[in-house]
Amino acid sequence: MIGIPLQIGPVRLESNLMLAPIAGWCDLAWRVTTRELGGVGLASTDLLNPRGLLCSSETSLDLACTSDLDQPIGMQLYGADPAMLAEGARWCVDHGATVVDINMGCPVDKVCKEDGGSRLMCMPETAVEIVRQVRAAMPDRVPLTAKMRLGWTEEDAKRNAAGDLACRLVDEGVACITVQGRTTEQRFKGASCREGIRRVVEAVAGRTGSYTGEPGRGVPVVGNGDVKSPDAVLTMLRETGCAGVMIGRGAFGLPWIFRLAWGAQLRALGGTHPDENIDSMGEPSEAEKIEIVRRYFDRMCEFRDVPYALHQLRQKITRLGKSINGSHCRPLKEGIRVAKTQSEVHAALESWEILMRETAPQQRSHPPRQGTPYPLEA
Repeated sequence: MIGIPLQIGPVRLESNLMLAPIAGWCDLAWRVTTRELGGVGLASTDLLNPRGLLCSSETSLDLACTSDLDQPIGMQLYGADPAMLAEGARWCVDHGATVVDINMGCPVDKVCKEDGGSRLMCMPETAVEIVRQVRAAMPDRVPLTAKMRLGWTEEDAKRNAAGDLACRLVDEGVACITVQGRTTEQRFKGASCREGIRRVVEAVAGRTGSYTGEPGRGVPVVGNGDVKSPDAVLTMLRETGCAGVMIGRGAFGLPWIFRLAWGAQLRALGGTHPDENIDSMGEPSEAEKIEIVRRYFDRMCEFRDVPYALHQLRQKITRLGKSINGSHCRPLKEGIRVAKTQSEVHAALESWEILMRETAPQQRSHPPRQGTPYPLEA
């Protein structure tokens, strides 16, 4: 499935790459920033508590906030109450969701203790009932998807618990399955098991027919875990047979990984997608990397407020700075950490740009794409 845009039910994406929903790293500003760099087929919100959405909790509404620049958008719900999740799904559809996802993979204690997240993999009947009621509550034009792990334990993974549950969910109308190649007990430690993901791909293909990338031809399975480079994307696709790849932590310091990975796929095919300029799929220049940080920060100020943006950038500049000037940007990181105003952040970025121009040859820049159309439906 290399280089083939993902088809999720009636929705056709621009690529087969997805930005993962990770707490603290999938706010609106981050989603818009990664999208404009190219290669992102679908981005998702943070985990949404349906009860919070329905009672208009400020926190939940902020996590679900989207815009015209943030399309297509997946909204991810968690919980264990089928009726409540069905109501939450209706809310998501009414507030712009292109896709609604049920989280069955989060290993965090506060989620699992409420029987949500990956705890649902230990409660398959509840998981199936959730999907049944949520699917019935949504219009056909909005696909329902599910994200899971290989199981709670290694024994679950060995018996392909994820494949068994995935087959039951697609029987109830789930249009795409995303699999994190670890168990709940592993959390985020150890290596992601591509063999486990492959077994889920094969199980779903056995139930629905092989996915071909065309509407109505099989249900796609998306692989997730240990994807930190374009080569890792190609390896995931080749070794698992999955239809797409979801990237989370790999984008923390490399938000342009999606355009690099999509470009790598197009090159692997020996051609290009008709609507793509493969020359724009390369590594950004140092100047563009600074501009990416600036645009992300300014969007946080615009979408939230300056104190929030300052706090978030102080936390994230270590990750973002790893790919700037070969990680040798300590003065930039320190300048941002001590900045107390929006203008002081801008001054730190401008000072670093001046230093870079004085010490390095001018690099070719691929400016961020703006106004890119994202087709919502095939």
